Amino acid sequence: MKIAFIGLGVMGFPMAGHLQAEGHDVTVFNRSPDKAARWVECFGGQAAASPREAAAGASLACLCVGNDDDVRSVVLGEEGIFRGLASGGVVVDHTTASAHLARDLAARAEELDLDFLDAPVSGGQAGAENGALTIMVGGDEVAFNSVSDVLAVYGRCVRLLGPPGSGQLAKMVNQVCIAGILQGLAEGLRFSELAGLDSAAVVEVISQGAAQSWQMVNRYETMLAGHYDHGFAVDWMRKDLGMVLEEAGALGLELPVTRLVDSCYAEVQAMGGGRWDTSSLFARMQAVSPDSQET
Repeated sequence: MKIAFIGLGVMGFPMAGHLQAEGHDVTVFNRSPDKAARWVECFGGQAAASPREAAAGASLACLCVGNDDDVRSVVLGEEGIFRGLASGGVVVDHTTASAHLARDLAARAEELDLDFLDAPVSGGQAGAENGALTIMVGGDEVAFNSVSDVLAVYGRCVRLLGPPGSGQLAKMVNQVCIAGILQGLAEGLRFSELAGLDSAAVVEVISQGAAQSWQMVNRYETMLAGHYDHGFAVDWMRKDLGMVLEEAGALGLELPVTRLVDSCYAEVQAMGGGRWDTSSLFARMQAVSPDSQET
């Protein structure tokens, strides 16, 4: 299949690479041309000067960029994907963006005889590199079925969850759950430290029981070591939680834990940790609860 891939960040770079390695004819676009050139050096394929050029003649265009405005900038306008994609083509947006943007772009795509699927991912950089992402999809079932095998090249679980916007809403559920788990893990580890326990040993025990989570298994060692230069950044999590809280407000739903964790991440940003991994909630716990002193 001739495929365009737009956005070569820590996620998009390996995702596009998996498609090329699988034998698809991939053309990439990135706002930083040097990164696109580096991708071509690593995987082959071609680089284009605009999203429209990358999508020219393609039947599928995937994108993985930063936020709603970034999506609009590469999809719409004279140099956007919609202008280049062949009639009947499918756009798959892997960006974590708003549900209302997904609905709007799906409606615009239909007017152009195109399909738009919102398909945010979970699994982080490691999941992208290992081709083991979870992909939550909203949109037309026929369009989904036409590209699901392609998405499975880098998706361990690829699931259609409903009409346009459903993928983004599912990703919001994902972020709500992760935020709560990480705050609980940060509090538990800090409690363990101040209680004088061997925190690593504690986690090795409780991770075999009901407290186990992906975050616990994959992040406790780096948290205890104070290493946060990896994974999903706090700045991006705050962007996501902001969309969650906005959507919840529209539903008349209060999310007290999510709101609390969002405020904790704001404190991490104030500590200079905007680009730290989301597990840096532990660094905040250490800052607000200094080591106990005997008196």
